[in-house]
Amino acid sequence: MPRLLSVNSYHYRRGGSDVVYLDHAALLESQDWENAFFSMRHPNNLPTAWSRFFVDEIEFGHSYSLAQKFAMAGKVVYSLEAQRKLAGLLREYRPDVAHLHCIYHHLSPAILPTLAKAGVPIVMTAHDLKLACPAYKMLNSRGICERCRTGSVLNVIKHRCIKDSLAASTVVAAESLLHGWLQTYRRHLDCVVAPSRFIAAKLVEWGWPEAMFEYIPNYVDAEGFQPDSRPGRYFLYFGRMIRDKGVATLIRAASLAQVPLKLAGTGPDETEFRRLAESLGADCEFLGYRSGEELHSLVRGARACVLPSEIYENAPMSVLEAFALGKPVLGAEIGGIPELIEAGVNGWHFPSGDVEALSDVLRRCSVMQDAQVTVMGQASRHRVERDFSRQRYLESMLGLYSRLGVVL
Repeated sequence: MPRLLSVNSYHYRRGGSDVVYLDHAALLESQDWENAFFSMRHPNNLPTAWSRFFVDEIEFGHSYSLAQKFAMAGKVVYSLEAQRKLAGLLREYRPDVAHLHCIYHHLSPAILPTLAKAGVPIVMTAHDLKLACPAYKMLNSRGICERCRTGSVLNVIKHRCIKDSLAASTVVAAESLLHGWLQTYRRHLDCVVAPSRFIAAKLVEWGWPEAMFEYIPNYVDAEGFQPDSRPGRYFLYFGRMIRDKGVATLIRAASLAQVPLKLAGTGPDETEFRRLAESLGADCEFLGYRSGEELHSLVRGARACVLPSEIYENAPMSVLEAFALGKPVLGAEIGGIPELIEAGVNGWHFPSGDVEALSDVLRRCSVMQDAQVTVMGQASRHRVERDFSRQRYLESMLGLYSRLGVVL
């Protein structure tokens, strides 16, 4: 029976990468794999027998003493605790392959040489651009930023790329400088899984060898989504209420197009968005956090879903989930979004951040014949079943593991 070690900073469904980490492990377990977890302690963690090896909690939004802050900074750069606890786990459990997801800041890249020393093949899914960009989004408070590609990573400090904070940016710059000098990722990773072609191309552009990457897109289990391609009246955004998701652009565009918009989600900029909608007199309804069948029902009732991002998205699960529920998607032309949406077939594209262009697409969709929108929704569902299925993901991942020497 093959053995997997699943590694991620959080052991609960906090964000998209955490969902992929947990679902990937569950999928392999359903195929008679053994699995162990390595993560960080957290009050919201799911129960697991492996939690005794988890590292102590680091949460950057909490209040800590000066001494605690210095200790945490050291762990972010190079966590000896993570090395020690992982070594303890490996004495008890010998994996055939380790699959890493988001490990930086909480576990740190220090765990890679520990795995390599134990002779464990190491795969990492690139959920973001951290392998190139110290700030992992190629984004700061001024917008998209790629200064470190041709300049120094000290740009992270100069432009305060981490939460517009000098202290946090300095710690992350130190982390990147050290692991760049040690070549921690390049020396020890056997393969990087790219969920989008965009993210692989961007990392190659920043100097990574193309041969390191394996394109394996995320999946949705379509059987768990009951589709309804009949179009409603309103457009729907579901996701985080933060500026870099383009929510303000969407509100302005919906107001200009005079179409009803519903927004499901919470986040630090929600109050700002509510004020904007009120000042414009936009037909916007803020629904707060929704999940599960409640969210699915909202999606099924929509005419189309909108993803107006203004950052380099990787392979957003929100697009695949909307498709699985039989809805076309209006997506910004940025990051990996365009490769998911076939314009005129299962959705539409528009230039990221362009209010007038998005308004025009919203208006055109709102007056399109319902029968045409229905056909596009059916095409969306077909795209998921054909290209983003559970079986296709499993076959691709097992093929990769086999090439790394895992006996299946």
